Amino acid sequence: MKTQTSANFAESAPTGVQLVKVGEDKDGQRIDNFLSTRLKGVPRSLVYRILRTGQVRVNGRRAKPETRLAAGDEVRIPPVRVATPNDPGTPAPSQLQRIETAIVHEDRDFLVLDKPSGIASHGGSGVSFGAIELLRAARPNDTLELVHRLDRDTSGVLVFARRRPALTGLQTEIREGRATKRYLALLRGHLPQARVTVDAPLQKSILQGGERMVRVDPAGKPSVSHFHRIESLDGATYAEVAIETGRTHQIRVHAASIGHGVAGDEKYGDRDFNKRVREAGLKRLFLHAARFEFSLGPRDYSFSAPLPADLRDPLGALQNRR
Repeated sequence: MKTQTSANFAESAPTGVQLVKVGEDKDGQRIDNFLSTRLKGVPRSLVYRILRTGQVRVNGRRAKPETRLAAGDEVRIPPVRVATPNDPGTPAPSQLQRIETAIVHEDRDFLVLDKPSGIASHGGSGVSFGAIELLRAARPNDTLELVHRLDRDTSGVLVFARRRPALTGLQTEIREGRATKRYLALLRGHLPQARVTVDAPLQKSILQGGERMVRVDPAGKPSVSHFHRIESLDGATYAEVAIETGRTHQIRVHAASIGHGVAGDEKYGDRDFNKRVREAGLKRLFLHAARFEFSLGPRDYSFSAPLPADLRDPLGALQNRR
């Protein structure tokens, strides 16, 4: 018998242990993404929990969330209690129209969004439809996979792959540091130099309830961010940020670690600074993925997204204060 757990979901009995062979089409995929696809209706917080506790095994060995699979691997998936939607629903037409309007490029291999702030990269943790779910609903005949992620409140260039070779090829370029990702950010205070590099390892933890927190920790993963001052403003710095690694919340944590938190960052930023920029009209995190460049085979790609009005207007207000 199903028991009601919320207004929209019911729980089914735990599924049994699954032993799954990895196909060629999943070669190179991260285990957390593989599990999310296999375990429809399971919150990502639970996916990470069964990984952290060693219940997921690849070829008999414990898997970590960042473990990448190879064709032919055997994945042991433990029994889990799967949440099934009573009424899965569909995205509203306005949501589909918004995501279609945000498309800035598409070809045989890639589809690129200028993702609006407020749309998650993917669903989960209370989000019914992220960018990938909306695109799949808008383009039901397309095969689309998320290449990388942006935080929900970060706007800008977000790339999706239409073919498996494009997905694995670009993810390899990102992993090996050959892709260029540049962001625009408004930072607290004035940077001491025109260019500041933060080389500080980051450690991610997931709190009870699934909230992610990241901190600088010598035991964390290597992480490098380069901050370049574009303009000094009234108590703030408008900067371009280039990242060599793509860790969760990397720019926000690195900026906060040197005392120059990102404007509008309620998790890692400075409360007084956030209040001042709100008075200038800022209503969200001031972080925008402005450019993404890479090469794949003989072809060079360069995708860009202009600073949106909800960041451009408060920036102009601060410029006028000088």
